[in-house]
Amino acid sequence: MNRPAVFNAFDETLIEELDAAFALLGDDAAVRAIVLAGGGKHFSAGADLQWMQRAAAASQDDNLADARRFSAMLARIAACPKPTLARVQGAALGGGVGLVCACDMAVAADSASFSVSEARMGILPAVIGPHLVNAVGLREARRLALTATRIGADEALRVGLVQRVVPAEGLDAAIDAFTADLLACGPHAQAEIKQLYARFAVGPVTADVRELTAGAIARVRRTPEAREGFAAFLAKRKPNWTPDSE
Repeated sequence: MNRPAVFNAFDETLIEELDAAFALLGDDAAVRAIVLAGGGKHFSAGADLQWMQRAAAASQDDNLADARRFSAMLARIAACPKPTLARVQGAALGGGVGLVCACDMAVAADSASFSVSEARMGILPAVIGPHLVNAVGLREARRLALTATRIGADEALRVGLVQRVVPAEGLDAAIDAFTADLLACGPHAQAEIKQLYARFAVGPVTADVRELTAGAIARVRRTPEAREGFAAFLAKRKPNWTPDSE
């Protein structure tokens, strides 16, 4: 995202651009992982206030169409077949938190801060809500949404909003380390993991879930990628999907 003058706040245009970018990268076989970052001092201040003011003056139908586009963009990120990683510096506010939650994982600078801030403006974090619940659980999501409190990077790590906190100067190195781990894994397997895990819910492991998981592993371990992975392990070499396999 490259709107540093407004702290990467998003409007109709940025929503459309993010949706298009993740659609394009998700379909590109040469792309192995996607890093979502914000240019400048902050990751994202959430919704552009001018965009929100236009929405407040628009009709119910226009508001619904607008919200659906935002929801579809977050769903595009969450359902992307490639691993996605948020790189967070400065502030992530409102919908900016939603972007972090829609990614598979996040790394934050130790100076980063987060706030699900919508209630402070008399609205609610509706579209980002399911992604927030998926990231931190229902009770923490309620707390963050109801209080709109701003939390630091360490607390974001504790509640599961981010997976690693590093000094600001080490942010890129931490991203590189995550990316190296991602590149060591089979891309087809990663896509299968994302698709399968999206169907899980916290709760009892039912007969249907057991059958779903048994069917998934029975199918995937017969793929060419799995055969290559087994062969590489037995031969004590790197599999052919790693950058330095040759």
